[in-house]
Amino acid sequence: MEKLVYPHEPVLKGIALAVAIVLWAALIIGTVGIALAYILAFFLFYLFAQSAFIAYLRGNAVRITPGQMGDLHARIERCCRTLNIQRAPEAYLLHGNGVLNAFATRFLGREFIVLLSDVADALEQQPGALDFYIGHELGHIARKHLVWAPVLAPALILPLLGAGYSRAREYTCDRHGLACCEKPEDALRGMAALAAGRDRWRALDLARFQEQAGVTGGFWMSFHELTGGYPWLSKRMAWVAALAEGRKPALPSRNAFAWLLALFVPRLPLAGGGGGALVTVAMIGILAAIAIPAYQDYTVRTQVAEGAVMAEQVKRIVADYYGHNGKLPADNQSAGLKEPSAVNGRYVESVEISNGVITITYGGGANPLIAGKALVYSGVVATDHSHIVWYCNTPANTLANKYLPRACRR
Repeated sequence: MEKLVYPHEPVLKGIALAVAIVLWAALIIGTVGIALAYILAFFLFYLFAQSAFIAYLRGNAVRITPGQMGDLHARIERCCRTLNIQRAPEAYLLHGNGVLNAFATRFLGREFIVLLSDVADALEQQPGALDFYIGHELGHIARKHLVWAPVLAPALILPLLGAGYSRAREYTCDRHGLACCEKPEDALRGMAALAAGRDRWRALDLARFQEQAGVTGGFWMSFHELTGGYPWLSKRMAWVAALAEGRKPALPSRNAFAWLLALFVPRLPLAGGGGGALVTVAMIGILAAIAIPAYQDYTVRTQVAEGAVMAEQVKRIVADYYGHNGKLPADNQSAGLKEPSAVNGRYVESVEISNGVITITYGGGANPLIAGKALVYSGVVATDHSHIVWYCNTPANTLANKYLPRACRR
């Protein structure tokens, strides 16, 4: 069974797991556990969305059983025995609307494989080729790719790592598909249908198609493969043909500059069966739910800072007034300032002095969270009458505590 695993897959999975553990820990610890609530919320979202698909499948697709599509059921059972899968997944035949493929998915601990009707119809003259499709999807189940997908999801966004692990999984599953075929040609013909379509696959020259892999070493071909989750089909077929003959395929190396550029292109891990995209959406949602409020808080604090800067200027004016008059100014006019509403800024609506108390009121272009609210500094003459002591951590501030300047927070 070890020969059915592409050599790079365990290595990339180990790296992805280590990175994912660090990222999950940073996310949870960095948000003081708040991320757990979002994870639970998006799990519920995923649960309902995936349940809708499973309900559609069970209500509209044909359940493959010994008494219904018995020939397909027999192939699935035989492939499960070949791959040492103890419990065969629920299998369905679904109208493909012209798509030649199959897929695996998972819901609440139950695995499913789905054969699209078009691929079953296209390979009617060579039904053994269906074993490749069945074995490929069973490979995802045997290797628990669907189980690990949400665990590894944070790491699979990273450049090179996510796409590389995804391609390694596909190579592994191609090996499982080959193992299920009684004849290697069945596997190659199954892949030919993906390349040439439901009718032309019979006329496809397999050797010449494999030779097309020789052009995949150029910059653009290399770059787009390094940033994508699937190997080029010509390379996949070359690998399957070589494995059937007990050799390694002669494939070109990828362009070095493509590797360098791909380092800057992150990837969304959409693989992982029917629920993979939902997992990605959930991950993006979790990050957005944390990042958007944090950014909003940052912008609000930036607007509050305008008032704090203006308050520092007014404090000096009040201090000068006290130095010359021995008392605190009663209002703006006595301090030599304009009327409160005439002293403003981009976010500050007015600045008012009242017996040494400075009130900064926000409005105008300020965020609605602070518009109409005030930042207040209270001036108190020191016991030795040498200077003014300022306090701002008082109930007079009507701003939310988290938006106040750090020295003012209660």
